[in-house]
Amino acid sequence: MPQQMIWFFMSIAFSFIAWGIVTAQYIWPELRSRQRAEALRPLLILHSFRFIGLAFLVPGVVSADLPAAFAHSAAYGDIIAAILALLSQLLLPSAAGVAAAWIFSLWGFVDIVNAFYQANHAGLLAGQLGAAFFLPTLIVPLLVITRSRIPDSSAAST
Repeated sequence: MPQQMIWFFMSIAFSFIAWGIVTAQYIWPELRSRQRAEALRPLLILHSFRFIGLAFLVPGVVSADLPAAFAHSAAYGDIIAAILALLSQLLLPSAAGVAAAWIFSLWGFVDIVNAFYQANHAGLLAGQLGAAFFLPTLIVPLLVITRSRIPDSSAAST
C-alpha cells in the first residue's frame, strides 16, 4: 500500500474518532431531549450540504485522472441525498416527513457504501481527489455517524 494511502486512511480513522466524540458528548444528548421531528431537523440540514459531492465533477478541484465511475457515482449519489434531505425537512413534522427521512437514510447509507465500493474498485488513490480530499477525510465520517441515527434520533415520540 502506498504511503499516501496510509495517511489517507489514518485521516479517515481520526476523523471518525473525533466526530464520534463530538456526537456522543454534544449532539446526541441535545437531540435525545427533542421530539422526533425536531431532532431530525438539524441532522437533515447537515445532510442537505451533501451537494458538495458535486466537487468530484469539477476539473481543477480533483485530478484529471480521477476515475469517472467513482466521480459520477459519488457526485450524483450525493446530490440525490441532499435533495432527499431537503424534501424530508420540508415535509416534517408530518408522518410523510418521517417516512421521507427513512428513505433519505436508506439512500444515504447505500450511497456511501457504493462510493467506498467504487473507490476501491477503481483503485482510487488519495492524490486523485485533489482539493476534494477533505470530503472523505472530514465530511464523510460526520455524515456516516449522523446518518446512522436519523430515523430514531429521538427517544421522544412524535
